[in-house]
Amino acid sequence: MKIDGDGLIGNWNPGIGDPTLMGWLTVLLYGFAALLSYRVIKYEYDLPIFLEKNERRLWLLFVVGLVLLGINKQLDLQSAFTEAGRMLAHAQGWYEERQRFQMAFISVIGMLGILLMLIVGLLAIGAPKATWIALVGGAFLVVFVLIRAASFHHVDAVIGQTFIGLRLNWLFEMGGLLVIAAGAWQRTRGMQCG
Repeated sequence: MKIDGDGLIGNWNPGIGDPTLMGWLTVLLYGFAALLSYRVIKYEYDLPIFLEKNERRLWLLFVVGLVLLGINKQLDLQSAFTEAGRMLAHAQGWYEERQRFQMAFISVIGMLGILLMLIVGLLAIGAPKATWIALVGGAFLVVFVLIRAASFHHVDAVIGQTFIGLRLNWLFEMGGLLVIAAGAWQRTRGMQCG
């Protein structure tokens, strides 16, 4: 249902959000990291059963999260969310005070992120080093995605800058994905070796 703007939701329309080479490379990295994470779930574990269940849950969380984020990378669903928020702010008359609401949103997301990290940390107690490596990459990626989704213009300006010819947002997102993939690869390698 079209409410405001030229798109389906404000100025947003469903479609490919980042049709560039780097955009598609990032989507491929999401898929690659998800595939490696799925491989971890399929291996035989050398852990006590309660640790094995918890670690499998963590890797399943990686698979589901990476697939969803990979889909979102190209559908740009956070922009639809941002447009809906902008339209609501205009309709209810608090658009001029939006920064206060953005800060509240970031605070709530931050608290939920801390809670999620505590839960994940509890599930990861006793997990091998490779799983912890992947968790660090996952935490980095989630923080980056949430900050990016908040769509503060000054944050966009910083992560849109380039370093050695590459935009910082590419380095941050792909860096988190590569750390997750490295942890998954290391975990399956450890299972094969011993």
